[in-house]
Amino acid sequence: MTRWSVIAAARSENPGERAHALETLLAAYWKPVFKYIRLRWNRSFEDAQDLTQGFFAGLLERDLLAKYDPGKSRMRTFLRLCVDGFVMNEEKAARRQKRGGAALHVALDFQAAESELGAGAVDPAKLASPESLEVFFEKEWVRSLFGLAVEDLRRLCEAQGKQRAYLLFEKYDLEAEGSNSSYAQLAQEFGLAVTDVTNALAWARREFRRIALERLREMCGDDEEFRREAQTLFGWEAR
Repeated sequence: MTRWSVIAAARSENPGERAHALETLLAAYWKPVFKYIRLRWNRSFEDAQDLTQGFFAGLLERDLLAKYDPGKSRMRTFLRLCVDGFVMNEEKAARRQKRGGAALHVALDFQAAESELGAGAVDPAKLASPESLEVFFEKEWVRSLFGLAVEDLRRLCEAQGKQRAYLLFEKYDLEAEGSNSSYAQLAQEFGLAVTDVTNALAWARREFRRIALERLREMCGDDEEFRREAQTLFGWEAR
């Protein structure tokens, strides 16, 4: 199965393909969903944890993705609205999916997500309107997508023996203080020529964009949605 077919996989009758689709959606969306539930619905840590697991455990079971139309909305908008509907239904039914339910077998580090909320010093008062919460959800989705792409790049560098290229990318492009380092300073720190630093960073950035676009393509319903999302994230239309 290619990265392009996650929506088709979610609708497949093949259990393996459906499981892969769920894992793909979980990887990109579980943190944004958890944080959104914490803030939008003012739920406790444990309640948000239970609801997040319950939402994803039932996502394929209720065949929600069969209702998704990429011509009408973006995937992240569709899923956010599904989350709202799920939480409202849970309130009405006064029931929750218990943590560690049999339908969900992927370990999710909710404590790390909670720590990210605290580290980000989110002011709930600034997220009082639905519009600001929508923006928050989208920013968290981008953060999650790029985080996955960074981890994919790290593994690629390890597999290809290019760990130094990743360290340069991490130092210059990912660390907040990295912007204070020049290519010349990095060259001195890593014992390289400046041209080697330039080439390594160019390669790492190119691979990062490629990986991020592959993950993005997997999350889109069609070519048009992919082009719109690529334009939003990278400022140019990907082919």
